[in-house]
Amino acid sequence: MTVKPPKKFFEPLAIGAPAPYREVPVTLERMIHFFPPHVEKMRAKVPEMAKNVDVLLGNLEDAIPADAKEAARAGFVEVAKNADLGGCSLWTRVNCLNSPWFLDDVTEIVAAAGDKVDVIMLPKVEGPWDIHYLDQLLAQLEARHNVKRPIMIHAILETALGVENVAAIAQASPRMHGMSLGPADLAASRGMKTTRVGGGHPFYGVLQDAQGEAPRTLFQQDLWHYTVAKMVDACQSAGIKAFYGPFGDFSDSAACEAQFRNAFLLGCAGAWSLHPSQIDIAKAVFSPDVNEVLFAKKILDAMPDGTGAVMIDGKMQDDATWKQAKVIVDLAKRVAAKDPVLAEKYGL
Repeated sequence: MTVKPPKKFFEPLAIGAPAPYREVPVTLERMIHFFPPHVEKMRAKVPEMAKNVDVLLGNLEDAIPADAKEAARAGFVEVAKNADLGGCSLWTRVNCLNSPWFLDDVTEIVAAAGDKVDVIMLPKVEGPWDIHYLDQLLAQLEARHNVKRPIMIHAILETALGVENVAAIAQASPRMHGMSLGPADLAASRGMKTTRVGGGHPFYGVLQDAQGEAPRTLFQQDLWHYTVAKMVDACQSAGIKAFYGPFGDFSDSAACEAQFRNAFLLGCAGAWSLHPSQIDIAKAVFSPDVNEVLFAKKILDAMPDGTGAVMIDGKMQDDATWKQAKVIVDLAKRVAAKDPVLAEKYGL
């Protein structure tokens, strides 16, 4: 596949468009909290919601009825232009590329509120060609409407072809912010036999070895382990962020927490919260454990330059564990800057 040379890769794609970021801006994104912008009472709650979440996303796609698409778009523009979000990031999920609403979603939002929108989430991305199209379109619209900073792109991984092309998608543009797993659409695309939105399935597991006539236990496995790990590798290799997507059973907070924690341990930066109850779950899971942070700080203190080997609490630490510790402490510092309670517990 022919790729752009580095110099061309970072050039604006339209005269007058802002220069692309060289690196994804460092910010805390433990949860991407969805709200329906066509509902007036939800728009009224946005300033209060923004105090409690890292990212607010105005949803224009799935879960928005066809006859409310234009109202949702207008409602999002109203929020972007008028709401005081403090330090909360503002994203939108537009309709998919082959829908009748996509083009108006992007053109109207950039025209009316381009400088207020941090990220556009693009559904059902199947290959780098989808990113290239939106990349060029955004540059042209930014130039036309004098937008001062580039709007980033976040891809949703929710088709089998998208998973096949995940590395190319991650590297498609300097606008790439990251990508999220979309388990429901991906399950349908793959022909998976489940109607659940994320999480495990009681029939997907490994059976305990037979021991005579004793009952055998089925140990439930994670349907999404392979895909999340593949997505994380693609994102980290490209210097962008990976996220777990929706968990649809709002009544099962324990299963939601388990799925979020699997994603966190595998390298995801955050997850979607579709219900207020999931905000605190994501906040707790995607903030590093206090004891892990305190131990990681010991490693960094004992090895200031990251070289050599030391023993701490009976465990050998070297340059590899120093890198692991730095990941945890760097994240803890971002959390501490926003959460004074955790800052005190972390000693930061």
